[in-house]
Amino acid sequence: MAPLETPGRIEPCLLEGADSGVPADLANLAGTILEDARKLDNELRSPGTRQELAELVRVMNAYYSGLIEGHDVRPRDIEYALAGAEVDDKIRPLAEEAKAHVLVEREIDELFAADRLPVATSIEFIRYVHARFYENMPAEYRVMTSGDGRKIEIVPGRFRETDDEDVSVGRHQPPSSVRVAEYMKHFARRYGELSSQNKIRYMLAIPAAHHRLNFIHPFPDGNGRVSRLVSHAMALHAGIGSHGLWSISRGLARGLVDSGEYKRQMDAADGPRRGDLDGRGNLSLAALSSFTEWFLKAAHDQIRFSLFMFDQDRLLERYTDIIRETVDDARAPTLAEAVFLSGELDRGHAALVLQTSQRTARKTLTRLVSAGFLKSDGPKTPVRIAFPLDYRERFFPDLFGAAERDPDSFG
Repeated sequence: MAPLETPGRIEPCLLEGADSGVPADLANLAGTILEDARKLDNELRSPGTRQELAELVRVMNAYYSGLIEGHDVRPRDIEYALAGAEVDDKIRPLAEEAKAHVLVEREIDELFAADRLPVATSIEFIRYVHARFYENMPAEYRVMTSGDGRKIEIVPGRFRETDDEDVSVGRHQPPSSVRVAEYMKHFARRYGELSSQNKIRYMLAIPAAHHRLNFIHPFPDGNGRVSRLVSHAMALHAGIGSHGLWSISRGLARGLVDSGEYKRQMDAADGPRRGDLDGRGNLSLAALSSFTEWFLKAAHDQIRFSLFMFDQDRLLERYTDIIRETVDDARAPTLAEAVFLSGELDRGHAALVLQTSQRTARKTLTRLVSAGFLKSDGPKTPVRIAFPLDYRERFFPDLFGAAERDPDSFG
């Protein structure tokens, strides 16, 4: 039987369709996430240090978002691409794709910080995310192959429109291309009804919007990456973004038990209504509730991981220990700690921190910059914290690793 071709096919869009309202356990879970996200938000007192770590998390987000799509590229190569350095031609497209993700996420974070982030589920914003992603995409990934073998250009920000852009995703048959615009209007209206002022209700809608956007599959390609960036933007609006210090993509890619959970959970949420007691929509309300719980638990897992990883005292201890071992200057840990806690430091203030001469302080400063533990925009501008690539695993154990950690160790 052909799937329904009316926008009501994606209902229920929200959990409120249940006769008993939102399940109490999900509301409680959302409340706990909000509480822990606020703890993470306040963990690092230095805005400069937070910004540096947020950029690292963007790289992590890009790495794991690509991994979900089967694109495995070393974080080091992503950072090389971001710096404009040469990357081996065999992996260059993957590195540039990940770079594109980082650039878009950075823009989203900057828009939010400036209080200019649009409604994350609006058609305009979703088109914008796809457009910015593909405008930065390498040429190799801006085309797709149709069912009959023809090459189709992926136009940044354009929804599927023509019959030759109809797609299948595993067992799922998304709406026909000619109906995508109608579906997206329904999607934008249903989720646009939410107010981010009601943090709990808005948070509970993030998993649903994530699934329903993928269900519609509005673009010829890039839907998964776009949906994860949209979820990131929704998390910011929901008050759980924590200055970008945690990654939803890492949680989805790793799962709670194994890395195959995300695709299994997404597939299960495609399921049809299971009878009169399963909501009033075309799709299963019970399945949506189950997916929401899994998604929010994965998000909570990552917030707790970041609370553990970015605990200011532990991170400062790791940071100064590595400097003490690698920089041949007994004053270096003291100066680095001052920059870590303040966010940035005028070069002329180094002598005040170290209680020494300007000449001696400059030598210490130069050694830290040369070793990559401090950086600046120019030879005379203030210095700020940096985490050299060679020591990333020691700074942040398992940030990019495949091994699972015991969640109870996260704090």
